[in-house]
Amino acid sequence: MSEAFPTVTDIPLLAGTPPWAETLIALAILGAVAWLANFLVRKIVLRFVLRWLPHGGPTPAPIAARLANIVPALIIASGIAAVPHLAPSVAIVVGNVVSASIILFAAMAIGEALGLANQLYERRPESANRPIKGYVQVLKILLYAGAAILIVAALMEQSPLLLLSGLGAMAAVLMLVFKDTILSLVASVQLTSNDMLRVGDWIEMPQLNADGDVIDIALHTIKVQNWDKTITTIPTHRLIAESFKNWRGMAESGGRRIKRALLLDQNCIRFLSTGERRELGRIALIRDYLDRKQDELGEWNARLGDAGREPANARRVTNIGTFRAYVVAYLRARTDIADGMTLIVRQLAPTPQGLPLELYCFTGTTAWNDYEDIQADIFDHLLAILPAFHLRPFQEPSGRDLQARLAA
Repeated sequence: MSEAFPTVTDIPLLAGTPPWAETLIALAILGAVAWLANFLVRKIVLRFVLRWLPHGGPTPAPIAARLANIVPALIIASGIAAVPHLAPSVAIVVGNVVSASIILFAAMAIGEALGLANQLYERRPESANRPIKGYVQVLKILLYAGAAILIVAALMEQSPLLLLSGLGAMAAVLMLVFKDTILSLVASVQLTSNDMLRVGDWIEMPQLNADGDVIDIALHTIKVQNWDKTITTIPTHRLIAESFKNWRGMAESGGRRIKRALLLDQNCIRFLSTGERRELGRIALIRDYLDRKQDELGEWNARLGDAGREPANARRVTNIGTFRAYVVAYLRARTDIADGMTLIVRQLAPTPQGLPLELYCFTGTTAWNDYEDIQADIFDHLLAILPAFHLRPFQEPSGRDLQARLAA
């Protein structure tokens, strides 16, 4: 019998009690002492300690709560031997279960400590570029795997080394079971080391219906909040095995690309007359262009001599070329178009839907709403000013056009 716990038979009032009653009373007393110790630790000691711990952020309170469960387990482990008339096999089983419980509580406390370390790291500025959540999850997997081996060893009263020696034969099975974990771990290392993905990045992965911001990077999954507020969960290893688009470069450059074409009716493209050139010369944005072009074409045609008097031989100003020069000047005059970035206005190959005049430039902001407003404002203006250049946009006939033609 343990000297720390007197037996029930040592209490005078319980002398002559049947053995089975002594066992039940001793178990009840042991349970009450364990419950009282747990109550004192949780309600008094733990509350007193929590007053000195930080609030409103990551706190070690969950770690202390897990460790508090070890106290009653230690009391039961020490006092079970003092219970009279208890079969030795029962005492051994209870002791083994309590030992396994202590291992489990310790592992859970260490797991909470790892989670706390990750929360503290996420508050640092560099955590957005190099998250450690995946590594923490790997450590938790190893922690609980080791705890499971120790728990089984404690229940079987065998050395953990004996169990570990049998794992070699199960290596193939373990590789199959943890295949996704191994792939995800390798993918996480590659994503982090190459700085391919950060929390807050806007990515597109059409094959998985992902188009939005990365909100979480874990070991096995990447969570993307799409623009319609749905959540797409992507296996981590898919980001290495397949391609995806990351818009971080656009955000860091400070400019967002506009690449859109105006479809112009090819039937309205022609040379400008002298009067039309003079009329367009009143537009300040292209006045210098027309003067410079007139001098250039005058010199060219003068070199042709008498052949230059034939309109087919002479070079002349076209309405489409003048409009293209106007668009370039208009974009450069806008303060919301980024300077120092590519700015091109070009013709694409003619199509059955008209002649595409493509604008390729960058806005001075990456904000979505501002970008759309700038783009819409540019094309509103260009569509409205087309008639001044004797141009019109191409639009396929509608039902109303057919009705008007038939009515005429």
